Amino acid sequence: MGLFNFTARSKKHPMSEQISLNIHASREEMYLSLLPQVEALIAHEPDQIARMANLCAVLHEIPSFFWVGFYFVKDQQLVLGPFQGPVACSRFGIDQGVCGAAVRNKDIMIVPNVDEFPGHIACSELSKSEIVIPVYSADQIVTAVLDIDSTRIGDFTDTDALYLSQMLEWI
Repeated sequence: MGLFNFTARSKKHPMSEQISLNIHASREEMYLSLLPQVEALIAHEPDQIARMANLCAVLHEIPSFFWVGFYFVKDQQLVLGPFQGPVACSRFGIDQGVCGAAVRNKDIMIVPNVDEFPGHIACSELSKSEIVIPVYSADQIVTAVLDIDSTRIGDFTDTDALYLSQMLEWI
């Protein structure tokens, strides 16, 4: 049917969180559907790690997003945070990879083909394209990045950058 439904529920916290996603919709339609759902899921959660973890879980359901996660900026390094997908690189310098470039440039990085990016860190050979979006503190310092890897070359566009940036405003 192509409709993904995610429900989180526990005995201690019977409140149910459900996310619906039509995986056959266009990428923009998926984001437009997800925006209000993600806001309801994470906007009122006071813990940043919990917000990040749930955002990763939701975004990981978008077809071709095989790895979705955060790296925190700590002492000139990027340190693995909440993520969904295969085991990842735990730590590397901000002078390395696409994530490091996003921190140094304080800008969104869209890499259509990671094999053509000088210094790309290959945590998985499944990664073909990548988008990295900085997360800013209230005083505009990059404190983390959202990193998404796709199994498809050229999978990310300005549409992804726009909607993912909107979601990061709640982080």
